[in-house]
Amino acid sequence: MARVVVLARSFARASSEPLDVLRSAGLEVEQRANSEPEDEERVAELIGNAEAVIVGVDRIGQVVFERCPNLKVVSKHGVGVDNIDLEAARAHGVVVANAPGTNAESVADMAFLLILSCARSLPLLLERVREKNWGSPVLGIELEGKVLGIVGLGQIGKGVAKRALGFGMEVIYYDPFVEDKTFRRVSLEELFAVADFVSLHAPLTSETRHLVNERLLRLMKREAFLINTARGELVDEEALFRFLKEGRIAGAGLDVLSFEPPFESPLLTLPNVIVTPHVAAHTREANVKMGKIAALNVVRVLEGKEPLYRVV
Repeated sequence: MARVVVLARSFARASSEPLDVLRSAGLEVEQRANSEPEDEERVAELIGNAEAVIVGVDRIGQVVFERCPNLKVVSKHGVGVDNIDLEAARAHGVVVANAPGTNAESVADMAFLLILSCARSLPLLLERVREKNWGSPVLGIELEGKVLGIVGLGQIGKGVAKRALGFGMEVIYYDPFVEDKTFRRVSLEELFAVADFVSLHAPLTSETRHLVNERLLRLMKREAFLINTARGELVDEEALFRFLKEGRIAGAGLDVLSFEPPFESPLLTLPNVIVTPHVAAHTREANVKMGKIAALNVVRVLEGKEPLYRVV
């Protein structure tokens, strides 16, 4: 009986359906807690002699592939595979698969929640009420007529754009790989200069790491907000901290940061920053869809078939 180790912490959290997919295929399933996802030696120890692993943010690279010779498939419980060394996987003949699109609506909801929360200073208002401080009214801004700049017009980016249209916003976007005539495509520089809200939905690659740097932040309007529900490493957080602290941009809504949990990050000390604990994809609906796709990818590979969504 082939063995599957599940390291993704949220796998089958909303429903047992993903587990049922694995078990109905006759696989031995072992869910293991991993408190050290960045430690490859620990990850390799947890996988052991298993033929398959379902991962979340767990680091999978050369160490894992060398120490787990039975491994045939790494299935990502999610979309981004920047925690997996794809070249090492290819060299060892290990299939890597993911679950694209399964969390698109959930992340788009969260991105728009951060947009609204920034526009109306929602955390400050909640804190005042809890402190029994009705205070003087805090002036927010309306979204109608504002410009939303989307960096990366994939499924999530398009979902955010759809929501923005419902609020009467103008949508512009930057994506070197996507052309969509519904919205105006602009250069990255124009997007940062024009947008009232910049929402990041790009994958993390060597080219996009610190994509949002001092040069682009300097182009933003003082009244503009940065929203990030993609990857923390897309942003040079030292530069972002300076611009926020000096009031050179209005604020930021961040569901992701470069190091998590970010309890030592100076960004948490700023009143114009909203930080949520990397939960954009965590809804019941997304959890079920993501889990079932991750499970089916494993089953298909172990049955000698192509996974539903192969990366390498």
